[in-house]
Amino acid sequence: MSKITQLLHSLEANQIACAVISDPVSINYLTGYYGDPHERHMYLFVISQKEPLLFLPELDVARARQTVNFPVVGYVDSENAWEKIKAVLPKTDFQQVALEFDHLNLTKFRGLESVFSSEFVNLTPYLNQMRLLKSSDEIDKMLFAGQLADKAVSIGFDAISLEQTETDIVAKIEYEMKRLGYDMSFETMVLTGTNAANPHGIPADNPIENDALLLFDLGISANGYMSDMTRTVAVGKPDTFKEEIYHLCLEAQLAAQDFIKPGVTASQVDQAAREVIEKAGYGEYFNHRLGHGIGMDVHEFPSIMEGNDLVIQEGMCFSVEPGIYIPGKVGVRIEDCGYVTKTGFETFTKTPKTLLRY
Repeated sequence: MSKITQLLHSLEANQIACAVISDPVSINYLTGYYGDPHERHMYLFVISQKEPLLFLPELDVARARQTVNFPVVGYVDSENAWEKIKAVLPKTDFQQVALEFDHLNLTKFRGLESVFSSEFVNLTPYLNQMRLLKSSDEIDKMLFAGQLADKAVSIGFDAISLEQTETDIVAKIEYEMKRLGYDMSFETMVLTGTNAANPHGIPADNPIENDALLLFDLGISANGYMSDMTRTVAVGKPDTFKEEIYHLCLEAQLAAQDFIKPGVTASQVDQAAREVIEKAGYGEYFNHRLGHGIGMDVHEFPSIMEGNDLVIQEGMCFSVEPGIYIPGKVGVRIEDCGYVTKTGFETFTKTPKTLLRY
């Protein structure tokens, strides 16, 4: 059964006969075709008892037709995209149409209102459920992306020097990975000293600090799938306090990874890490969820966090990334993404987590 057919069956079970997919990653997941329309329009129309239809800029039509085996319709910039969509769709008078609420902007939503005189319902939960459990092929692709992330962070480690800045090291990592033919899956973070106490810190021309911790957060995109990892290393001889925070964070990460197995809940996994940090008196400094899903997007469903009673199942893929961020003093995060097996959790990244020293 194709993924489009699987989606249609799920929608039809809820008496929804039409879906409009607007996220390029979702279109890739369902069809194998990936394109970035930028400010232009690209939609996959999935209609009960009709062929799917891919609508996209004319300049991408030839490439799309090499990938998909159903109708592809293009439009040129001077055309009214909404009028052309109405003209090429076999039907528009549906009681309900499912849209990706988590993706559409208001302009595109208003445009789709001009095409369909229908009630709009949220398609995102249906796609989330489809993408939740990864196949063995998907896991193999993510293992490969994880190997590349290990390679990337190794390049970063080799570049550590007190003569380098955060952005110097970012540039070396991204240059070398681009030479190998791969893109980063998000903006690379290299954060020195107290800059690492910002969970989403921005690398700058800060010289690498001596006797401090240095945080790397990066990932690689390969074959349509993403990796994501964080390592924190020592430069020089950080004081005992910094090293204690590092080892506490590592203890929390390992506790959560060891706890993961089918049948526990996402909230319980989060708590397994959080209680280690809370018992040590640093709970207020772990100020984000433990993890996020990963696959064709670097952040996807589900969230591994307090209050989420989603039951963990074999084939789920997500991150485990506790962090401790004490403003003005120290920031540590240790992250691996992995997949749930019949009995536990296997990581995609293998870089050692003993406190490496440079």
